[in-house]
Amino acid sequence: MLEELLRLDSNLLVYLNGLGSSWRDPIWLAITRQEHWTPLFLFLLYVMYKKLGLQQTLLAIGVIALLVLFTDQTTNFVKGHYGRLRPTNNILINMGMRQVQMRYSFSFWSGHAANSMAVAMFIYLIARKQIKYIGFFFLWSLVFAYSRIYLGLHYPSDILSGFFFGIIMGFLAYLLFNFINKKYLIPRMERRNSAMENE
Repeated sequence: MLEELLRLDSNLLVYLNGLGSSWRDPIWLAITRQEHWTPLFLFLLYVMYKKLGLQQTLLAIGVIALLVLFTDQTTNFVKGHYGRLRPTNNILINMGMRQVQMRYSFSFWSGHAANSMAVAMFIYLIARKQIKYIGFFFLWSLVFAYSRIYLGLHYPSDILSGFFFGIIMGFLAYLLFNFINKKYLIPRMERRNSAMENE
């Protein structure tokens, strides 16, 4: 059963990877680079600041930093533990693939998928009531993660597993955000407002 699933996984990767073309390669190479998404995040932070206020936006930035750090380190541990070769390094399938980019670390699960979905889930949960259409932010995670299949660096199961882990981590980060917000930020804001009313 497991062998059959792995075979289907490899076949799906080869099919999706084969849909690419040389003229689209530079586009997907740009998409897969995290720094190219900086303008989107700066815009999102600005919108969050306008809708959530400075304190909650700063708290969100801090939680996101912890979220990405923990998700990234856990991903590296899992990759080292399972030691799954990337498709481009797998001699059983790499001759039939378009090898757009090479990486020599392990494959399972995708750090791009895990980190992007964790951040998308967290931002969606904290801002869904204040920012209209924030759900479209998930498209960033989907496109960002798909770039890894296009480039031949991850199997579809690597992406799906990363998404699953990212969803869990994003939800846990949301719980942490709510805990800090309710225990420290909201009471402090209430005390400040009360002091201003008594002046």
